[in-house]
Amino acid sequence: QVQLVESGGGSVQAGGSLRLSCAASGYIYSQYCIGWFRQAPGKERDGVATFFTGDSSTYYADSVKGRFTISQDNAKNIFYLQMNSLKPEDTAMYYCAARGTLRPRYCSGDYWRDSEYQFWGQGTQVTVSS
Repeated sequence: QVQLVESGGGSVQAGGSLRLSCAASGYIYSQYCIGWFRQAPGKERDGVATFFTGDSSTYYADSVKGRFTISQDNAKNIFYLQMNSLKPEDTAMYYCAARGTLRPRYCSGDYWRDSEYQFWGQGTQVTVSS
């Protein structure tokens, strides 16, 4: 069983930055996709960025490319989402999720469906004001 705990959410003005953290524990697979997803009120949950632990491949939604960066702190088993140049439309609950896989292509946007990820955190709220 994998446990995921998010932190780092909060309120910020447009143009500001936040860094979300996802502390992962209880690995049972050798390689994983770790992903950040978000859900705004009244909308479906969408993929934001994913990280493949096998070769550190990263994938981003078009709406966040150049602004968000997903990374891993190997020593601490923590995954980060650095969010810069935040916009009001980035306001959402942000979730960390994980799926076991040996192939990085399964971390790509083609597989950003809730059903593809076995493990989910509780979420952390991000609010961006204009």
